[in-house]
Amino acid sequence: MEWYMKVVKENYANFKGRARRKEYWMFFLFNMIFVMVLAIVDFVIGTFPLLYGIYLLGLIIPSLAVFVRRMHDIGKSGWWIFIGLIPLIGTIWLLVLLCTDGNTGENSYGPSTKAA
Repeated sequence: MEWYMKVVKENYANFKGRARRKEYWMFFLFNMIFVMVLAIVDFVIGTFPLLYGIYLLGLIIPSLAVFVRRMHDIGKSGWWIFIGLIPLIGTIWLLVLLCTDGNTGENSYGPSTKAA
């Protein structure tokens, strides 16, 4: 939960710097849990997709920001998100990039977050 709150509170729209694998994947995990819970609650109270949609709209910017910072950690530009538009192969390649360990030491996007 700490990693989720770090992305949402401290780095809401921060597209500069680097994000470790752990930060990205913990944010992703908690985000998916909240999305599923809100979807179920919306179905139960009969307002789908009201709460679910509001939550997703509120998390577009931080989701993109943590993705861009994750790409910076491996030395890539945030524009690599568009590789996911290539059917199947692009999605697989994007998953490989997201699972790749970050560059050790400093790269053009800043110092390593592992050292901190």
